[in-house]
Amino acid sequence: MNALGAQKDQAHYDDQLIAKVARRLIPFLAVCYFASYLDRVNLSFAATEMTRDLHFSPQVYGWGAGIFFLGYALLEPPSNYMLHLFGARIWISRIMVSWGIISGLAALTWNETSFYLLRFLLGAAEAGFMPGVILYLTYWIPPRQRGRILADFLFAVPLATVFGAPISSYLLIATEGLIGLRGWQWLFIFEAIPPILLGFSAFFFLTDRPRKALWLSAQERARLEDLTVDPREAEAKHSVLLILLNPRTVTLGAAYFGVVLALYGLSMWLPQMVESHGVSLASTGYVTAAPFIVGASVMYGWGRHSDWRGERIWHVVAAGLVATAGLIGAAVTPNFMLTMIALCFAAAGIFSVLPPFWAFVSDQFFGAEAAIAIALVNAIGNLAGFAGPYLVGWIRGGGGSYAQALIALALGPLLCATMMLIAKNQSKRAGD
Repeated sequence: MNALGAQKDQAHYDDQLIAKVARRLIPFLAVCYFASYLDRVNLSFAATEMTRDLHFSPQVYGWGAGIFFLGYALLEPPSNYMLHLFGARIWISRIMVSWGIISGLAALTWNETSFYLLRFLLGAAEAGFMPGVILYLTYWIPPRQRGRILADFLFAVPLATVFGAPISSYLLIATEGLIGLRGWQWLFIFEAIPPILLGFSAFFFLTDRPRKALWLSAQERARLEDLTVDPREAEAKHSVLLILLNPRTVTLGAAYFGVVLALYGLSMWLPQMVESHGVSLASTGYVTAAPFIVGASVMYGWGRHSDWRGERIWHVVAAGLVATAGLIGAAVTPNFMLTMIALCFAAAGIFSVLPPFWAFVSDQFFGAEAAIAIALVNAIGNLAGFAGPYLVGWIRGGGGSYAQALIALALGPLLCATMMLIAKNQSKRAGD
């Protein structure tokens, strides 16, 4: 009984310690990711006025929306490795300040070339932020608790649209014509300010590793090191080529590609889809927020359920299938209200994929290998951030409907579910 009681006391102490770490890190990192995601998708709210002013076709808008992810994917692995070498304080600060500056410069867009260049540079500047945070959290959070912690962090993604949509709509209207600039230009300027301020704050607020955390006691620092050190790290091979050719890296990258295809295809075009049903510009932000409110709520609970069950694969598969069904349902429903309800199911599935997916990925790799592998998985997946918006633009530019585009996007979460079942077998073989 004494031994059992000691185990319970230790487990309670560990839970309290992780909760303390989460209270310190997650709110700040989530706010940073909120700013990151908002700067990625604010283009979708600026799109109607911007494309009209600059005479952009749907194909031009789709290409520009997606080219962000080419720069992002290209520089992501080296950026994540730099974070592993130099620490989160320096590298996350650098990422945020540079992307904030470039995001603000988007207000100067005057033609197709400048549009493509600034979107590519924005992706290059932001490269490494999201996988860098995933890597950073592996230094602080043990594997069995990452599902709910990652859900808390990733909560910023749907939240950026829930609050960003009405804020962006308001800015577009309230700043129109101010000192001769259009509302969409002011939108880029105002929404560039938070990441710059947060970037400077990150340098002083973040702590690179538990052993340097003066806000923890010496006993807490030592215990956290014990909880997060992976004994497999000493045996890890850190060759970039070996990690790139690792079947699990490619499979997980393909799985993430599928969910990102739907995520950004929907995020970058949903405001225009809503407006096509006659919804006013002032109301579009609020209507667009609805699926993301549902998605955020379901994701929050699904990440905790994954931790409680100690299971990742089937949680990803189930969420992916719900997303597929929701997108197909939105395409075939006969009226706008039913379409929005179906999109709420789609968003719930898309966002619920993320916590168990990244909890699974972060437990497959470790140390310097994790820095490269997590970035590669994210880089492969984020190529769909280019493919998704461009696919919708290509369908629309060729005379197709939004319904056809939604059916095409539905293939993404289905691919994700399929790849995760393959990853399940690969992981089992690797453990044999």
